[in-house]
Amino acid sequence: MEPVINVPLHEAERIDDLLTHEMKIIQSHEVFCFSMDAVLLARFASVPKRGRVLDMCTGNGAIPLIMTTRTPEATFDGIEIQERLFSMASRNVMLNQLEERITMHHGDVKEAVERFGHGKFDLITCNPPYMPATSGEKNISEHFAIARHEILLNLEDVVRVSSQLLKNGGKLAMVHRSTRLIEIITCMRQYGIEPKRMRLVYPRRDAEPNMVLIEGMKGGKPELRIQPPLIVYENGEEYCEELQEIYFGRRDSLA
Repeated sequence: MEPVINVPLHEAERIDDLLTHEMKIIQSHEVFCFSMDAVLLARFASVPKRGRVLDMCTGNGAIPLIMTTRTPEATFDGIEIQERLFSMASRNVMLNQLEERITMHHGDVKEAVERFGHGKFDLITCNPPYMPATSGEKNISEHFAIARHEILLNLEDVVRVSSQLLKNGGKLAMVHRSTRLIEIITCMRQYGIEPKRMRLVYPRRDAEPNMVLIEGMKGGKPELRIQPPLIVYENGEEYCEELQEIYFGRRDSLA
Protein backbone atom coordinates (compact mmCIF):
# COMPACT_ATOMS: atom_id res chain seq x y z
CA MET A 1 0.00 0.00 0.00
CA GLU A 2 1.45 3.34 -1.06
CA PRO A 3 0.71 6.19 1.37
CA VAL A 4 -0.97 9.37 0.18
CA ILE A 5 1.83 11.84 -0.46
CA ASN A 6 -0.09 15.12 -0.38
CA VAL A 7 -1.26 15.04 3.25
CA PRO A 8 -0.27 18.42 4.72
CA LEU A 9 2.38 18.64 7.43
CA HIS A 10 2.36 21.42 10.00
CA GLU A 11 5.40 23.09 11.52
CA ALA A 12 7.72 20.71 13.44
CA GLU A 13 5.93 17.61 12.10
CA ARG A 14 7.59 14.70 10.34
CA ILE A 15 6.55 11.39 8.78
CA ASP A 16 7.94 8.27 10.47
CA ASP A 17 7.75 4.59 9.60
CA LEU A 18 5.21 2.76 11.78
CA LEU A 19 7.33 -0.39 11.26
CA THR A 20 4.44 -2.57 10.18
CA HIS A 21 2.81 -3.26 6.81
CA GLU A 22 4.62 -0.26 5.22
CA MET A 23 2.47 2.14 7.22
CA LYS A 24 3.53 5.72 7.95
CA ILE A 25 2.70 8.05 10.82
CA ILE A 26 2.88 11.82 11.30
CA GLN A 27 4.63 12.80 14.54
CA SER A 28 6.21 15.80 16.23
CA HIS A 29 8.77 16.20 19.00
CA GLU A 30 6.54 18.95 20.43
CA VAL A 31 3.77 16.50 21.41
CA PHE A 32 3.64 13.01 22.89
CA CYS A 33 4.69 10.48 20.21
CA PHE A 34 3.54 6.87 20.14
CA SER A 35 5.76 4.45 22.03
CA MET A 36 6.27 0.74 22.58
CA ASP A 37 3.29 0.81 24.96
CA ALA A 38 0.95 1.54 22.05
CA VAL A 39 2.50 -1.14 19.85
CA LEU A 40 2.23 -3.78 22.57
CA LEU A 41 -1.40 -2.92 23.31
CA ALA A 42 -2.36 -2.99 19.62
CA ARG A 43 -0.86 -6.50 19.38
CA PHE A 44 -2.22 -7.77 22.73
CA ALA A 45 -5.88 -6.73 22.44
CA SER A 46 -8.41 -9.32 21.23
CA VAL A 47 -9.33 -7.54 18.00
CA PRO A 48 -12.57 -8.99 16.60
CA LYS A 49 -12.65 -10.24 13.02
CA ARG A 50 -15.72 -8.10 12.52
CA GLY A 51 -17.40 -5.52 14.72
CA ARG A 52 -16.58 -2.08 16.06
CA VAL A 53 -13.53 -0.99 18.04
CA LEU A 54 -12.89 2.27 19.94
CA ASP A 55 -9.45 3.56 20.93
CA MET A 56 -9.66 6.07 23.78
CA CYS A 57 -6.91 8.70 24.19
CA THR A 58 -5.89 7.80 20.66
CA GLY A 59 -3.18 10.46 20.38
CA ASN A 60 -1.93 10.47 16.79
CA GLY A 61 -3.84 7.26 16.06
CA ALA A 62 -1.07 4.65 16.23
CA ILE A 63 -3.16 1.98 17.96
CA PRO A 64 -6.10 1.86 15.52
CA LEU A 65 -3.67 2.10 12.59
CA ILE A 66 -1.82 -1.01 13.80
CA MET A 67 -5.02 -2.88 14.69
CA THR A 68 -6.33 -2.58 11.12
CA THR A 69 -3.53 -4.95 10.09
CA ARG A 70 -4.94 -7.67 12.34
CA THR A 71 -8.43 -7.90 10.89
CA PRO A 72 -9.81 -7.24 7.42
CA GLU A 73 -13.36 -6.26 8.35
CA ALA A 74 -13.58 -4.56 11.77
CA THR A 75 -14.09 -0.80 11.84
CA PHE A 76 -12.34 1.57 14.23
CA ASP A 77 -13.07 4.84 16.00
CA GLY A 78 -10.55 6.94 17.88
CA ILE A 79 -11.27 9.76 20.31
CA GLU A 80 -8.73 12.40 21.34
CA ILE A 81 -9.25 15.54 23.41
CA GLN A 82 -6.15 17.45 22.29
CA GLU A 83 -6.92 19.27 19.05
CA ARG A 84 -3.36 19.10 17.73
CA LEU A 85 -3.14 15.33 18.23
CA PHE A 86 -6.62 14.85 16.78
CA SER A 87 -5.48 16.70 13.66
CA MET A 88 -2.44 14.44 13.37
CA ALA A 89 -4.57 11.32 13.88
CA SER A 90 -7.03 12.39 11.19
CA ARG A 91 -4.23 13.06 8.72
CA ASN A 92 -2.61 9.72 9.61
CA VAL A 93 -5.81 7.98 8.56
CA MET A 94 -5.64 9.78 5.21
CA LEU A 95 -1.90 9.16 4.89
CA ASN A 96 -2.50 5.41 5.06
CA GLN A 97 -5.70 5.48 2.98
CA LEU A 98 -7.84 4.05 5.79
CA GLU A 99 -10.77 6.49 5.73
CA GLU A 100 -13.24 3.65 5.14
CA ARG A 101 -12.09 1.79 8.26
CA ILE A 102 -11.05 4.44 10.82
CA THR A 103 -12.98 7.50 12.00
CA MET A 104 -11.34 10.00 14.33
CA HIS A 105 -13.33 12.13 16.79
CA HIS A 106 -12.25 15.28 18.60
CA GLY A 107 -13.70 15.18 22.10
CA ASP A 108 -13.59 14.20 25.76
CA VAL A 109 -13.67 10.50 26.67
CA LYS A 110 -15.94 11.38 29.60
CA GLU A 111 -18.57 12.52 27.06
CA ALA A 112 -18.16 9.50 24.77
CA VAL A 113 -21.44 7.84 25.83
CA GLU A 114 -23.39 10.90 24.69
CA ARG A 115 -21.48 10.82 21.40
CA PHE A 116 -21.67 7.09 20.60
CA GLY A 117 -24.47 5.65 22.75
CA HIS A 118 -24.62 2.68 25.13
CA GLY A 119 -23.42 -0.79 24.15
CA LYS A 120 -21.96 0.07 20.76
CA PHE A 121 -18.47 -1.48 20.84
CA ASP A 122 -17.02 -4.99 20.76
CA LEU A 123 -13.59 -3.83 21.95
CA ILE A 124 -12.21 -0.70 23.61
CA THR A 125 -8.49 -0.06 23.86
CA CYS A 126 -6.80 2.61 25.92
CA ASN A 127 -3.24 3.73 26.63
CA PRO A 128 -4.27 6.23 29.32
CA PRO A 129 -2.30 8.75 31.36
CA TYR A 130 -0.31 6.65 33.83
CA MET A 131 0.38 9.04 36.69
CA PRO A 132 -2.07 10.60 39.15
CA ALA A 133 -2.39 14.36 38.74
CA THR A 134 -0.62 14.98 42.05
CA SER A 135 2.40 12.74 41.38
CA GLY A 136 5.75 13.64 39.89
CA GLU A 137 6.84 16.76 38.07
CA LYS A 138 4.54 18.06 35.37
CA ASN A 139 6.26 18.56 32.06
CA ILE A 140 6.40 22.16 30.91
CA SER A 141 4.53 21.21 27.73
CA GLU A 142 0.77 20.99 28.20
CA HIS A 143 0.65 18.23 25.56
CA PHE A 144 3.05 16.02 27.54
CA ALA A 145 1.41 16.80 30.89
CA ILE A 146 -2.05 15.78 29.66
CA ALA A 147 -0.69 12.59 28.07
CA ARG A 148 1.27 11.51 31.16
CA HIS A 149 -0.83 12.72 34.11
CA GLU A 150 -4.48 12.18 35.03
CA ILE A 151 -5.30 15.86 34.57
CA LEU A 152 -8.29 15.52 32.24
CA LEU A 153 -8.99 11.79 32.58
CA ASN A 154 -8.29 9.20 35.27
CA LEU A 155 -8.38 5.41 35.45
CA GLU A 156 -11.89 5.27 36.90
CA ASP A 157 -13.20 7.52 34.11
CA VAL A 158 -11.76 5.14 31.50
CA VAL A 159 -13.28 2.02 33.07
CA ARG A 160 -16.64 3.60 33.91
CA VAL A 161 -17.17 4.98 30.40
CA SER A 162 -15.93 1.74 28.82
CA SER A 163 -18.48 -0.26 30.79
CA GLN A 164 -21.25 1.88 29.31
CA LEU A 165 -19.91 1.81 25.76
CA LEU A 166 -19.21 -1.93 25.57
CA LYS A 167 -21.67 -4.56 24.46
CA ASN A 168 -22.25 -7.36 26.94
CA GLY A 169 -19.32 -9.68 26.34
CA GLY A 170 -17.29 -6.83 24.86
CA LYS A 171 -13.72 -6.32 26.00
CA LEU A 172 -11.60 -3.53 27.45
CA ALA A 173 -7.82 -3.80 26.87
CA MET A 174 -5.35 -1.43 28.49
CA VAL A 175 -1.64 -0.93 28.96
CA HIS A 176 -0.69 0.70 32.26
CA ARG A 177 1.91 0.90 34.97
CA SER A 178 2.25 -2.45 36.74
CA THR A 179 2.34 -0.63 40.10
CA ARG A 180 -1.34 0.22 39.59
CA LEU A 181 -2.46 -3.34 38.85
CA ILE A 182 -4.57 -3.79 42.00
CA GLU A 183 -6.31 -0.49 41.34
CA ILE A 184 -7.00 -1.52 37.74
CA ILE A 185 -8.50 -4.89 38.71
CA THR A 186 -10.57 -3.35 41.52
CA CYS A 187 -11.91 -0.66 39.20
CA MET A 188 -12.77 -3.11 36.44
CA ARG A 189 -14.76 -5.29 38.81
CA GLN A 190 -16.49 -2.26 40.30
CA TYR A 191 -17.92 -1.47 36.85
CA GLY A 192 -18.78 -5.01 35.79
CA ILE A 193 -15.70 -5.77 33.69
CA GLU A 194 -14.06 -9.03 34.71
CA PRO A 195 -10.28 -9.28 34.14
CA LYS A 196 -9.65 -12.23 31.82
CA ARG A 197 -6.09 -11.92 30.42
CA MET A 198 -2.93 -10.28 31.75
CA ARG A 199 0.70 -10.03 30.74
CA LEU A 200 3.51 -8.32 32.63
CA VAL A 201 6.23 -6.50 30.72
CA TYR A 202 9.77 -6.42 32.13
CA PRO A 203 12.51 -4.10 30.83
CA ARG A 204 15.14 -6.79 31.63
CA ARG A 205 15.14 -10.29 33.04
CA ASP A 206 16.58 -9.15 36.39
CA ALA A 207 14.23 -6.15 36.80
CA GLU A 208 10.75 -5.67 38.20
CA PRO A 209 7.91 -5.32 35.67
CA ASN A 210 7.15 -1.75 34.67
CA MET A 211 4.07 -2.30 32.50
CA VAL A 212 1.01 -4.50 32.47
CA LEU A 213 -1.20 -5.47 29.55
CA ILE A 214 -4.66 -6.40 30.81
CA GLU A 215 -7.96 -7.23 29.17
CA GLY A 216 -11.36 -7.64 30.79
CA MET A 217 -14.78 -8.71 29.57
CA LYS A 218 -18.03 -6.91 30.36
CA GLY A 219 -20.24 -9.37 32.20
CA GLY A 220 -17.56 -12.07 32.14
CA LYS A 221 -17.17 -14.83 34.70
CA PRO A 222 -14.16 -14.81 37.07
CA GLU A 223 -11.14 -16.45 35.45
CA LEU A 224 -7.89 -14.56 34.96
CA ARG A 225 -5.29 -16.14 32.69
CA ILE A 226 -1.75 -14.84 33.21
CA GLN A 227 0.35 -15.10 30.08
CA PRO A 228 4.13 -15.61 29.95
CA PRO A 229 6.13 -12.47 30.76
CA LEU A 230 7.49 -10.24 28.03
CA ILE A 231 11.12 -9.30 28.65
CA VAL A 232 11.99 -6.35 26.41
CA TYR A 233 15.79 -6.52 26.43
CA GLU A 234 17.23 -10.03 26.58
CA ASN A 235 20.88 -9.19 25.90
CA GLY A 236 21.96 -5.71 26.88
CA GLU A 237 20.23 -3.27 24.53
CA GLU A 238 18.95 -5.80 22.01
CA TYR A 239 15.21 -6.40 21.74
CA CYS A 240 14.01 -9.90 22.57
CA GLU A 241 13.09 -12.13 19.62
CA GLU A 242 9.38 -11.47 20.05
CA LEU A 243 9.82 -7.71 19.74
CA GLN A 244 12.20 -8.08 16.83
CA GLU A 245 9.48 -10.04 15.03
CA ILE A 246 6.98 -7.25 15.75
CA TYR A 247 9.22 -4.39 14.66
CA PHE A 248 11.13 -6.04 11.86
CA GLY A 249 8.78 -8.84 10.85
CA ARG A 250 5.01 -9.02 10.69
CA ARG A 251 3.93 -10.75 13.85
CA ASP A 252 0.18 -10.28 14.29
CA SER A 253 -0.32 -10.77 18.01
CA LEU A 254 1.21 -10.93 21.45
CA ALA A 255 -1.73 -12.98 22.68
